[in-house]
Formats: sequence, structure tokens, C-alpha cells
Amino acid sequence: MVLTRKPVAAAAALLTLNLLLAAEARAQTPAVKEEAKTTLDTVVVSGIRASREASLNQKRNADGIVEVITAEDIGKLPDKNVADAVQRIPGVNISSGAGGEGGFSENDRVSIRGTSASLTQTLINGHAVGTGDWYVLNQTDAMGRSVSYSLLPSEIVSRITVYKSAQADLVEGGVAGAVDIETRRPLSFKNAFTAELSAQALYSSLAAKTDPQVNALFNWKNAAGNAGVLVQLFSESRSERRDGQEVFGYGVIDPHSAAAQAHPELAGVLYPNQINNNLFTQKRIRRGGLFDIEIKPSAALTLDLNGFYSRMSAVNFDHSFMANPDEMLNIDHANAVPTQFKVVRNMLTEASFDPVAGHSPGTVDSIARPGAASKSWYLDFNGKLRVNDRLLLSAKLGTTRGLGSTPGDLGLESALPVGGLSYRTHGLQRPAGVSFTGFDSGDYRATEVLGAWWSVVKVVDREHYAQADAELGLDLGLLESVKFGVRMADHLRDLKQPVNGGCGWGGVPVCTELAPWDGARYPGNYGRAMGADGMPPMWLQSRQTIEDYIYRHGTPQFAKRWGEFTVKERSHAAYAMANLGGEQWRGNVGLRVVKTRQKVAYNLVPDRDGKPDEYTPVSDARSYTDALPSASLRFNLAPDLVSRLSAARTITRPDYSSMAGAITSIDALTNTGNSGNVELKPIRSNNYDATLEWYFAPKSLLSLGLFYMDIGSFVGYGTSIQMLPNPSHNGAIEPFSISMPTNVRAKNKGLELSLQQALGGGFGFSANYTHARGRDQDGQAMVGSSRHTYNLEGYFENERWNARLAYTHRSDYLVGLDRSYAQHAAGVGNLAASLNYKINEHLSLQIDGLNLNNPTLKYYGETKDQPRAFYSNGRQIFVGIRASL
Repeated sequence: MVLTRKPVAAAAALLTLNLLLAAEARAQTPAVKEEAKTTLDTVVVSGIRASREASLNQKRNADGIVEVITAEDIGKLPDKNVADAVQRIPGVNISSGAGGEGGFSENDRVSIRGTSASLTQTLINGHAVGTGDWYVLNQTDAMGRSVSYSLLPSEIVSRITVYKSAQADLVEGGVAGAVDIETRRPLSFKNAFTAELSAQALYSSLAAKTDPQVNALFNWKNAAGNAGVLVQLFSESRSERRDGQEVFGYGVIDPHSAAAQAHPELAGVLYPNQINNNLFTQKRIRRGGLFDIEIKPSAALTLDLNGFYSRMSAVNFDHSFMANPDEMLNIDHANAVPTQFKVVRNMLTEASFDPVAGHSPGTVDSIARPGAASKSWYLDFNGKLRVNDRLLLSAKLGTTRGLGSTPGDLGLESALPVGGLSYRTHGLQRPAGVSFTGFDSGDYRATEVLGAWWSVVKVVDREHYAQADAELGLDLGLLESVKFGVRMADHLRDLKQPVNGGCGWGGVPVCTELAPWDGARYPGNYGRAMGADGMPPMWLQSRQTIEDYIYRHGTPQFAKRWGEFTVKERSHAAYAMANLGGEQWRGNVGLRVVKTRQKVAYNLVPDRDGKPDEYTPVSDARSYTDALPSASLRFNLAPDLVSRLSAARTITRPDYSSMAGAITSIDALTNTGNSGNVELKPIRSNNYDATLEWYFAPKSLLSLGLFYMDIGSFVGYGTSIQMLPNPSHNGAIEPFSISMPTNVRAKNKGLELSLQQALGGGFGFSANYTHARGRDQDGQAMVGSSRHTYNLEGYFENERWNARLAYTHRSDYLVGLDRSYAQHAAGVGNLAASLNYKINEHLSLQIDGLNLNNPTLKYYGETKDQPRAFYSNGRQIFVGIRASL
């Protein structure tokens, strides 16, 4: 399609069409009266169709390109956090992880138009929110700018506005766009007293466990309607079990190896380094609340104090049973010759090996993480003063803090006995089959302890902010008003790893005894949901056993870690924006200028002859100033036809772990690692948007949108070989393949199609499709770029019943680098449903379902012949009751 290949030319053509249609509309129809400026935070809706109408009205009246979801939309969908809700918006993608932990049942990250989640700004009531990650690798390695939505339950939301086009009065930070989550305000409620209670039982099919979900809201306002207090509380538990298989990268058969010498056709052939049958179990408990105190001392003055707190306990146990083809084929290890093998498209898809003395065909990692948690809170004070009919002043002052914490990352690694190994891969069709010979892989007593470790990780994300704005009405012809303001923010991201230790590695005492074992094995249905076959019996340790063993045998030797770093950012911004309007059009033009001062402190590891705990502390300070112009225009082409044009320069600062110059992590098994780059520039982009929207009936819309992003300093990845000490080999200096972020040019372009329509008899539907194509200067896919995303949804509503069925699908996309190897997520669809029965005005019954099609999340390397991971999480069914007064 020409429009997607040349979006700038398409936008120009669309503007010409707008002007022609506008001229025709003025000649044939009376002038359309300009809408009064909408006070969005006072919208109260009831019912699916009413909430759709309110959302469309807010979208239609906006100057820029936005999407809106109201509270009723979230309340009547099986949406358990904000990410679940926004995934059905055209141009929005979600993922269930930040990148390092694989996929889970609960959605956690949001991105816009096929970009990385780090390029989406997430705000609550217009201000930043501190966030934390519970998974240890995201705390230490994949530390981005994105917000963890698993900390944000949907019940706190009054409305969500997704800004796809930038404007000067929005906080900078989202190259692709921004998600602004607005909480409820006490004075917006209709009644003097409101109480709501939702109680549900969540059944997780794979874990076969049921957990409680409780949410409560209380709101009071006085008879005069000028003072109110709101309190919300939530306590939500979820049992996770994830069956998975992971391939830790691919090696190349050395032409000088025994395998290649015996079979020359194997020289240069790829093979899986390790095949890991992973069993992950977790108990998530999300608890917290929100309060809001709102007063109006006079008709002209409104003051508001609101706060939010959310903590998710994420205690988990991660058990990995790994087959090691690399141990057999590597020229520096067993250097074995396969007794049987098959090569497909230069991939050793299956092979069998006889036992080799002194070499184990597999290893087992049992990792307990007691106390793993994430947390987010903020306290925000803001006020508005109507000085007179023309001048409105507003101010905001607040602080926010996030925390990611792993008080104990406790691992025990064991070697399987000497024996034979066979494996067979099936591409992305299903997980690989693995078998061992010569010993019972289901008996822990035959293993040998290689080593144990513990570490402590704490990551703080904190921001203090202050903001002042003024809007002055002018009514000077086309110039309706001007808005201007200033903002300052002081941000800190700090990673500490104060305790590290263990036994068996790096010169510390050897682990001399096996841990106790109660005879447990993997569940009998392990891997069945993801289509696995040929799974061997596999022993299983308990979390408590691992904890007790490490605390008893471990020695705290490594008191420091390379990857610790601190990023401090102080930004000062000022903006001015003019609101314009004519007979059949309106819009805004503005400029935001922001100066950023940045200081990064990190640890430099010696290139050679260093021990794992040796490094040199260094720091880097720099500053930069960005001018961010923006313009948005809305044309009323006819009473039911609206078009918009937008152009803006946007900025996102680099991910925190990308900026730290330290080597943030290494994998001693695969000799790979990740490093930051303190010289990274911010991601800067010139964005262009054009839309055409036809509101052809009440609660109905047909729209087309085009977008184009010219990103001058996108962050891509390269690799380099560095000589580093290997802690698994007593600090021996070895070559490591280290991936490092670098700035490159990139372009992202595409289109969005959307259709919503209310049908007769209480029925309605919506459908949307997004096409995005993001590529860097070398033709490589941008992280997060799915070529195709679509949503289908149908609903029914009458006085007693309402029901919805929603299906979301996104195609393949690049997740990033894992152990210096590319990792892509395969396309996946997800089915959700909800059914509600209204008993009376105060009581209703609910049944909600997530992941009803029980999708298997699949990941692959450079091609689909290189499977990287399979994950199955089961289905989640919520049954409960909602009461209100």
C-alpha cells in the first residue's frame, strides 16, 4: 500500500483532501458550532454502550490523536490490571514481561505502535510514577524506562487516555506516546456516600489453586459538594505455575572437533548449547490502596491531595533441568562424536551421544527467591485557581518511589551423573524431546553438587517533581488562548547488590554434601499444555530445602558486584502552547524546552588478571538540551467527519542499565554477558500523524490513521569479545561475548484501522488492526515491532445481563538480546471473556476469564529453526460478586 510506504507524502495528500472537503462542507452545510472545552474528569457513565459513547466523545473533541477508556469499560471487562485494558486500543501492544523473565499469565508492559515499552511514557494523573521489578534479571540487567503494570490494578482507574501525538504541555519522555492513568476524584461522584465491594475467587488451571481477590472503595462528599474523601483498598492473590523449555543460545561445531573430523558435514553446523526444562512456581500477592482528599474552598479554587501504594510479594521457585549438548560437542569439553544425528538447514536438530568419562550430560539449577517483591507509591498535591474568566492557574508538587527487591537469590547447582544424552528438536512446533541413559534422571541422590550461591539485590527508582501551569484566554481571532508552564524533576535509579556468596566457586569452600531430598519429581502433567513429548523423569527439590542448604553451607566471599550503578537525572522544562480555532477547525502549536543533567556512577572491570570482586569505581557527568516543537490540527470536515494532523519532536532518555558503562551481568555457562554504554544519546524522533474519523452513528466510529517516526538516535545492540574472569572457573580469564547498546538511526511507519458499532437489541462490536514496520539503519527489526496487531470484540447488554468476548493477536516481534543472541517472540493470540448478571441496583454476579485459549508463548532466535523458549501458564477464571451502595 502506497500510504504505508510513503507516510509523509500520504499525510500531505490527506491534508490537501482535508482542505478540499472543508471548503465543500462550508459551501453546502451550515457552520458546525465549536464544542465547549470538555471537563473530562467529571464524566460519569453507566453501562457498556454509555461508556463507549463517552469515550468516543472525548476522543472526538480532543485536538490531538488520543484513545480513551472510561471506568465502565474496565469494570465490565476481565481486566485485572491497566495493561489488560489498553491492549484492545488500536496501536497498543502489551507483553507479560520486561524481557528477561519470559512470559507469564499476567500482562506487565505496554508499548505503542510496535516500539519498545521503554519508549512509552506512563503517567498517573499527569505525573511520573516510580516503579519496581520483582524478577532479579530485570533488576540487574534489563532495567528499562517502562513501568510495571502488574503493580497497577484496574480498579483504581477512572479513565485512561493514550496520547499517540505529543503536545507541549505533556511531560516529555515518550517517543512513541504516553499513557495517562486518571484516578477517581471524590467530588466527581454523584451521591454523598458511595461504597463498592468486589470479591472474587481466582482459579489458575495449571497451578490448580484458587486465590482471593478483594477490592473496596469508599467515597464521601459533603452536602455542599465542596469537600470529599475517597479511599480504595485492594488485596489480590494469584498462584503461578509456568511450564517452560528454554534453549540458552546456539553454538557452532568446530571444524577441528572430533564430531567434524568424523563427519565433515557437521563442520560449521549450529547446535543448541543447553536445553532447559524449566518449572517455575510463584505466589503473587498484590496489596495496597489509594486515597484522595479534594476540597473547593471557593468556586474558584480546588485543592487535591492524593496518594497511592502498591506492593506485590512475588516469592518464587525456579527449577531448571538442563541437557547440555555443548558439553558433548565443544572441543574444549568432551569433544564427543554423535552416534546418530540429523541436520536440517544447517541445524543439528537431533543427536545422540554415548557416555564420556568425566563429563556430565546435564546440570540442574534449583533457585529459591524468598522475599522477592516490587513496590510503587506516590504522594501528589495539586491545585487549580480560576483567577478570572480568562486566567486559570494550576500547580503540582509530589514525590514517587519504586522498589525492586530480591532479599535472597538462592541457588544450588548440581551435575547429573556421567551418562548418555539424546535430544530431538521440532522447530517452533513443540518443545524438544530429551532423554538420558545410564542413570535415573528422576533420582536426586545420583547427582553431584557443583556449587551454591546467594545474592541480595535492591533497586530504588525515585523522583521528586514540581510543576506550575497557566492558561490565559485571549479570543483574538484564531488565537483562543495560550498555555505555558515550567516543571522540574529530580530522578534517581540506584542498583545495589550488597551481599553475594556461596560455596564451590571462586575459591570459596567446596560444597561437600547433597541437600536432603523428599523424593519429589516434576508434576505428571508437566509440559503437556505446551505440547511437549518425550520428557524424562526429573527430580525436584523444595524451596525450603534450598534455602536451608545455602544458609548452612554458603560463605559470603563476593562482597561486591560489577553491575552496581547509580543514575541521577535532573531535568528542567519550560513550555508555551497556543490554542487555535477557526470556523471548521481547531488545534494547538507549542514548544517545550528541556535541559537534562545526568550523572552515572558505575564499576569498571579490569580486562584481565582480575578477580570477580575487583573493579574500579568511575563516574560520568553530562548534560543536554532539547527543543521539542509540536503541532496538532483538527478539521471538522462535516458534522460526522473529523480529520487530524500532527507533527512533533519527541525524546526518551536511554534505559538505565544501557547508560551504565558497567558489565551488568555475565553467564558463566555460555560465556556471554551484557554491558552498558555511558556515551549513549537520548532517543530522539520526529513524529508525523494523520487520521480520518467517521462518526457515522451513535456509539460508532470508522477511522484510518497513518503514522511515521523518524528516529535519529535509536538504541540498537552490537557485540564485542572481552577477556574477563569467569567466577565458575576460579576467576580464570576467558573470552566473553558481550552485547552493548549503541545509537543508530531507525524508522517506524504504519497505519491503524478501527471500527466500532452499536447494533440493535443490545449487541455491539469493535475491531481494529495496526500495521507497523520498524527498522533500523541496518535493516534490523526494532525491539517490540509487531508487523500485525488486531483486536476483535463483541458485546451484549440489557437491563440484567452484559457479556463480552475479546480476542487480541499480535504477530512476531524482536524481544531483544538474551545471552548475546537475538530473541524473537512468535505471534500469539489471547481470548478473554466476561459475563455479569445484575441481581438488583446494588448487587451483581461476575464471571471473567483470561487466557481462555491457553496459548503457548513461543520464542526463537534468528530464524524459526532456532527455538529459544516455550511457556505455558494455563487459564485463569474469576468468579465473584460486586456490591455497591
